[in-house]
Order: sequence, then structure tokens, then C-alpha cells
Amino acid sequence: ALGHIDSVGRASLPDSIDAESIPAPPRRVDATSDVSTLIKHATAGGQGCPPDGPNRLRQIKLYNSGSFFDPRAIPPDDHAAIASRLRDFERIIVECHPALVTEDILSFRDQLTPGLEIAMGLETAHPDVLEKLNKRMTLEQFRRAADFLRRHGIALRVFVLVRPPFLNEAEALEWANRSTDFAFDCGATAVSLIPTRPGNGALEALAASGQFSEPRLATLEAAHVHGVARKRGRVFADLWDLQRFSSCDRCFQSRHDRLDRINLNQMVEPPVDCDCEDEG
Repeated sequence: ALGHIDSVGRASLPDSIDAESIPAPPRRVDATSDVSTLIKHATAGGQGCPPDGPNRLRQIKLYNSGSFFDPRAIPPDDHAAIASRLRDFERIIVECHPALVTEDILSFRDQLTPGLEIAMGLETAHPDVLEKLNKRMTLEQFRRAADFLRRHGIALRVFVLVRPPFLNEAEALEWANRSTDFAFDCGATAVSLIPTRPGNGALEALAASGQFSEPRLATLEAAHVHGVARKRGRVFADLWDLQRFSSCDRCFQSRHDRLDRINLNQMVEPPVDCDCEDEG
């Protein structure tokens, strides 16, 4: 069996890691958060209804650092109450592990007025790296879960890591691109590219043994351009704490703003001109 990250963050084997230990951007809330509180924070005045007019919120994401359909995280008995508070939105997005994509999702969907979108973490389409990440799934299992969602008219959003452990920089770009393509082959309507960040000791241990380095900003930029240029669906670059991936203060803000515009417009822009080594 592959190793894992133990309770104090030590890698039990130097050639594997638990994917759940990879820090995620702060858009994913702690699993102990109360869903009702999340809905209040996303709605006007905590009344459970988005405001009218041009500032009306149309989508809501309920990410709970796990699977929305894990009964240990969110009891199924709470689904009806959650659905009733979301009736005035147009779309609800929740996260789910492929292994939990079952008929239970259809029961929740049927209680909703808004459309349902499921976000699934592919992380990478590299089969060996995926196994070392201990995602507890195969690419075929991911494909079957995606097909289930497609057949039942449920939109799919996919998370892809840019430079997960065990890949060098050139491999990172190749496999970010291949992972994006795989996600769209599976019917994804949106892909979020997340540069892999350390933060809790697990990745630091792999970095110390030479098995992990953070991606360069240029690698994220190139992966973003690849995905958007394919025009198979929406592709977003995660911009949280982006400056840590840049080594040039002169061009960073312009490059950040370019990625932000591409996220919004889904149109490729020319690269930022700079003579720094970090430019892609």
C-alpha cells in the first residue's frame, strides 16, 4: 500500500502523499462550518435570498473541504432545508468525491429550484502521480462519475493541480494541459487550475527530498492559455496568493491583471512583456 500523511503531517513514505493534505485556496471552508451560516454570508442581510437588481447574486458555492454528499459531513436529512434556502439562486455548486457520485445526488437535485453543478477534484490525469496522491480513485472511476453527471444533466466543474508533487516544471505544464483536456473529454463545463502550494508540512517534507517544488507563474500562465484557447469550456486560473509564484516585482501586477481578465473574458491575451527570467 502507498504511504500517507499521518496526524502530525509526517510523510510515512517519501514517494506518496495524501491529496487531502494539499492546502486549498480559502474558497473552501472548513468542514465543520455550518452550511446555514455559509448561505447567510452569501445572501443579503442573512435572509436567505439574494438581492434584486443588477447586484443580485445568481450563483452560490458551498465548498466544505470535502464532499457535500458525504453523510458524515452534511446529513442527508438537512438537504431539504438547504435546498429551500437556495431557491432564489440560479445555480448551486457543491464539491463531491467521484466515489460519492450516486443516486443520492439526484434526490438533492430534484429538491432544488436552481441548477446543480458538481465540482470534482481530478488533480491530475497522470496515472502514476494520481496513485501517489492517494486520491482513492482511478481515472476510469473519475470518467464514470463524470458520465453519470452528464447523463443526468448535472454540470461538472473540475479542479486541476498545476505542478503536483513528483513532476518537474516541464512535466507540470504537459500534465496540466493533458489534465485539462481529460476533464473536457469527460464533459466538464469548467476547469479551475490551482497552482500547488505547501502549507501544512506534507509538501514541505516532499520538497526537502526533492520531490516537490512550487510551479513558476509562467507555467500557470501557459496552462491557462492552453485551456482557454481550446474553447471547450471555461478555464480559470486560481489567483489566490499568486505573488508567491513570481520572482519579478516589475511585471507581477500586470501578469496578475492579465490572468484576471482572461478569467473574466475567456479570451487569450498577448503575454506581458518583461525581460525577467520569470517571463513565460
